[in-house]
Amino acid sequence: MAYINQYNSRLDALNFKNMFGNDFFLTWEKSYDEILATYTVADALRWLRENNISTKIFDSGLGISLFRDNSTRTRFSFGSACNLLGLEVQDLDEGKSQIAHGETVRETANMVSFMADVIGIRDDMYIGKGNTYMREVAASVRDGFNDGNLEQCPTLVNLQCDIDHPTQSMADMNHIIHHFGGIDKLKGKKVAMTWAYSPSYGKPLSVPQGVIGLMTRFGMEVSLAHPEGYEVMPEVEAVARKNALLSGGKFTKTNSMAEAFKDADIVYPKSWAPFAAMEKRTNLYGNNDFDGIKALEKELLAQNANHKDWECTEKLMQSTRDGKALYLHCLPADISGVSCKEGEVAASVFDRYRLPLYKQASHKPYIIAAMIFLSKVKCPQETLARLAERNNPRFFG
Repeated sequence: MAYINQYNSRLDALNFKNMFGNDFFLTWEKSYDEILATYTVADALRWLRENNISTKIFDSGLGISLFRDNSTRTRFSFGSACNLLGLEVQDLDEGKSQIAHGETVRETANMVSFMADVIGIRDDMYIGKGNTYMREVAASVRDGFNDGNLEQCPTLVNLQCDIDHPTQSMADMNHIIHHFGGIDKLKGKKVAMTWAYSPSYGKPLSVPQGVIGLMTRFGMEVSLAHPEGYEVMPEVEAVARKNALLSGGKFTKTNSMAEAFKDADIVYPKSWAPFAAMEKRTNLYGNNDFDGIKALEKELLAQNANHKDWECTEKLMQSTRDGKALYLHCLPADISGVSCKEGEVAASVFDRYRLPLYKQASHKPYIIAAMIFLSKVKCPQETLARLAERNNPRFFG
């Protein structure tokens, strides 16, 4: 109980009341206090589970998951988060629903939500589509609740869209906080968010955008590096510049991977598709121009191949601060000589960081659970205290 009081004391100093009853779309829509509250609750839930204390705040209810793109870590993290809080997960398989027969977003959202407390959506493939769709689903279920059709209003959690990947960047950031020993240790730390070569095309922009949109809020020096032509959304760059100014950090851009890595404390080499190309692909799909899509894919693969030297190598890692930068990746990484002939990272670098990478990924279920918790629980401090006092074992062994 005394340990939980430490988390509650941190929450007492924060203003996060607007998270109650609200959704989680983009990190930069949340206040700094709300971001810190999410980390605090995530750590509290993790402490309770690690000490064999049940964290179930629901006796029943559904978490609806809709993945319009392939996923391993995020899919299982969402399922784990729902289970941690006492919810059962039900996948919405659009291929087996009436969506193909013209069922509207409003109708689908209401029909799957009669006993749903949270809806998690991953829709990251098409610029201008994913986040817009999520907001339409959220508005539909809120209307359903206000109209008396739904007994509760499900919380919408963005599990990755075309703009941001908040559960990933939040998990990455919590890993950084723990690695360096606290938020107060981060000011001035250099983060290299760099493009890296991949033999595939069309990887979403939401990971690099999520990183620069969040990590600039902590007084760190964030460097976005990519070859010419691999720009991200200009509006997200504007968010990063604003955040850096407010936090006393820096946001810079470079076309040199070596420059970004030099003296970096944290490196995040990750492939993504150019913003302009993603816009073009969205338009081609909208026009059912499949020949155009094939031509674009061929063009982008050739463009990628011009930058095979953008690889996270041992030499680049040695140029980081004391040669010991924290290597991050959302996984799966394109590992040279392992998962592909040439890729984002040298096998020796990846192998050295394998365990820290797994630790990085382990924060995501708790981050998602905290997002749900803060939306559903009016007084988190009271609920955390009750969970600790109740002391129900999670496992009878």
